[in-house]
Amino acid sequence: MDFYPDRVIFEQDALEYPLGKSLWESFKLADIEVIVTRSHNRITGIPGKNPQEAYREAKRTLVFGVRRTLTFQTCKPSAHYQLPLTTSCPGKCEYCYLLGSLPNKPYIRAYVNIEEILEKARDCIIQRKPEVTIFEGSATSDPVPVEKYTGALAKTILFFAIQDFGRFRFATKFTEIDSLLILKHNGHTTVRFSVNTTRIIKSFEHGTPNLEQRLKAARKAIEAGYPTGFIIAPIIAYPGWETEYIDLLKAIREALPDSQVLSFEFITHRFTVRAKNRIKTLFPNTVLPMNEDNRKFRFGQFGYGKYVYAPQLMHRLKETLVSKTEELFPGAKIDYFV
Repeated sequence: MDFYPDRVIFEQDALEYPLGKSLWESFKLADIEVIVTRSHNRITGIPGKNPQEAYREAKRTLVFGVRRTLTFQTCKPSAHYQLPLTTSCPGKCEYCYLLGSLPNKPYIRAYVNIEEILEKARDCIIQRKPEVTIFEGSATSDPVPVEKYTGALAKTILFFAIQDFGRFRFATKFTEIDSLLILKHNGHTTVRFSVNTTRIIKSFEHGTPNLEQRLKAARKAIEAGYPTGFIIAPIIAYPGWETEYIDLLKAIREALPDSQVLSFEFITHRFTVRAKNRIKTLFPNTVLPMNEDNRKFRFGQFGYGKYVYAPQLMHRLKETLVSKTEELFPGAKIDYFV
């Protein structure tokens, strides 16, 4: 599942940073298309004769830019702030909530001014002292696939390791975390793995590692001393969901050391009208359940409306999964169920 882009695009200003210069030299020596552009926000030249082809090509395009907006957005319920290290990812999950907000060609973008981003994080930490400030590194991306190029996660983990009042957390479906296992993290970074039932992974999470591979990576993180957790998302109430989600929890239990205290986050499937239309365009044969008639409409934290499960079904999902988690993982921390 290693990510190797078909083309790499550099924002002109990114070449003024040491990381940008180093990456430029590396990719120029590789057998790969390398392009320079004026802005990482306006990328042209990604091929595609139709939306489906353009989407696939964008997922094989890596852009390096300078993050200029250093006002961090809030990130409820998982953290106080988003920490923008990357945007988008190589995975092609049909249900991805970012489909409604990313460009039609959702290329993978990484930022070369990591030190400036972390300096802004330091300012946020100082402003909120003596409260501990938590930053989320996966709000708009999965940062693991491009880590071998940027080293952004490693720099961030080491930064937070020495912050008395700052903590970092990121989530991933990918498994290339070996470079992070040797870091002195001081327990200040939480690594979470996004998992789902085997049926959901095979049906909707294209281009991602399977459940067994993710659980092996989770065990590595635990053995390296990282606080570790699981995001079970999106929870989809398909026929047989009770049995298969309980089997998922049992698989997690069987794969990991008994002594480890884990955290869990549960996110039920929801969708916006915009995302639904985009999904149907990109995946015309999708069987993702998106029938508004059996959903409840609700406004989200950013002001747009989404369709969620009806209250009775939400209660049943929560009662089933939370009670089974408490049974299998005594002492586990359940961060939220939404």
